[in-house]
Amino acid sequence: MDLSAPVTGGPCWAELGTTDLESAQRFYTRLFDWRPETDPREEAGGYTVAYLGDAAVAALAPLYQESQPVAWNVSFAVPDADAALREVRAAGGRTLVDATDVFDLGRFAVAADPTGAVFQLWQAGSFPGAGVFDAPGALSWVELLTRAPQQAVSFYTGVFGWSVTPSGRYPRWGVEGADFGGMVTMDDKFPHEVPAHWLPYFAVDDVDAAADTATRARGTVLMEPVSHPEGPRIAVLRDPQGAMFGVRGAVDPAA
Repeated sequence: MDLSAPVTGGPCWAELGTTDLESAQRFYTRLFDWRPETDPREEAGGYTVAYLGDAAVAALAPLYQESQPVAWNVSFAVPDADAALREVRAAGGRTLVDATDVFDLGRFAVAADPTGAVFQLWQAGSFPGAGVFDAPGALSWVELLTRAPQQAVSFYTGVFGWSVTPSGRYPRWGVEGADFGGMVTMDDKFPHEVPAHWLPYFAVDDVDAAADTATRARGTVLMEPVSHPEGPRIAVLRDPQGAMFGVRGAVDPAA
């Protein structure tokens, strides 16, 4: 990703909702060498921030609602979460969780685009988002998988002002001239029950080694490591609780 820090409209955070917080901490610490710190406040509900050195890079949290799936969620930075939700609804999306203050850290909301993909909105207070991108173990790319690409393009360019750069069968999302993600059109190869979704990728030094480590830690390789002519080597994995995510070579020759 071409971003070096959170910017308005861009991805700023990745957050896992899981059924087994302790197991998830062990898995991702083994895979990415994270240092997890759980917020001790009762009202934080076990929210755990993962660090690389002193930089916050992602979060792990228990499920807060029965209907919430085990999944990674991507947050996008907005100056006003309430106003962003109004724009989401006006563009055909839905509000899933109304904007709520999170201590003095910021204001948070959950929405879904018209194609069904869930994402989060983050209005920064004292916490702007991830302290580093693209370093091994940090967020490196975000990918929208959808069955309605034209509808998705109309929605996200309207709500966030993103640019869309054609690149063969893989359009890229950008903000302020910086590419940060891409879009995959879900075809018949995807099971019907798999909904549209956002998939975060984390940088690693060695994609093949990361896939092997995930397998040995009781995870699953959903897409074997592969190198693309227009980008780095990648793989798609699933953790022991069922959350999907990607890993991506830390050095991007296309950057």
